[in-house]
Amino acid sequence: MDLEARLEQAVTIAREAGKHVRRAREEASFDRDYKHGNELVTDADIATDRYISEQLEQQFPGEPRLTEELSPGRQSLTDEGPLWIVDPIDGTVNFAHGHVHVAVSIAWVEDGRIRLGVVHAPFMNETFTAIRGRGAWLNGSPIHCSETTRLPEALVATGFPYDRDARTPLMRRLHAVLLNCRDIRRNGAAALDLCHVGCGRLDAYYESSSPWDFAAGRLIAAEAGARLGNVYPCPDGIPAELYGENLVAASPALHDPLCQLIERADNGRLEG
Repeated sequence: MDLEARLEQAVTIAREAGKHVRRAREEASFDRDYKHGNELVTDADIATDRYISEQLEQQFPGEPRLTEELSPGRQSLTDEGPLWIVDPIDGTVNFAHGHVHVAVSIAWVEDGRIRLGVVHAPFMNETFTAIRGRGAWLNGSPIHCSETTRLPEALVATGFPYDRDARTPLMRRLHAVLLNCRDIRRNGAAALDLCHVGCGRLDAYYESSSPWDFAAGRLIAAEAGARLGNVYPCPDGIPAELYGENLVAASPALHDPLCQLIERADNGRLEG
């Protein structure tokens, strides 16, 4: 199956999954639980993951999947061949609390390279898509990242881990960004933050996140002209495009200055 046909199937699955997500919230038909002690998960996450997995297996039998809830084994990232990477509900806390920044994220990877991505926002009726080397779209219209060139003019997004102890070191980064950029946003859905860099609603985004959070959004942002990379080098043995630690997405002129600002903050050198 060619990439266009794969994308069409992935979009259909993502939009249908989005209907499940909307219905679950409208009917308040979900229960809350916590995994790893502090990370919120609902049975809507699990049900949506199961639906997407069943549909992918039906359309692409035998192709492996990495999904947040049902198949989270990251060892598949280093395998050759195809791999579907799925986040059934990116922004679970937003979903549970009635916010709109919620997305279904589906990416298809081949030999460690992201080939297509779909991020569907069911509460905003927006579907972002991309095919490697062919551009990115929002509801079928081409998108492009912002042309902002100076950090003081940049609107920057980030996110924070569920582990409260891990948040403290990130305050230095936050302080540095607030001192040097126009303002900051914390929308709570990494996939959408990356897409919003792609369509120019944000000038930059930085965070450490899991492959299911960023895989589709990373391709969409890159195909929209943004520059993607990491503050620190990717370790050996991990495909660079699937490495989510200290990920930075930005308009091309902002990428290096933002990485440098974060690195200086990590080393205790704040600037205003």
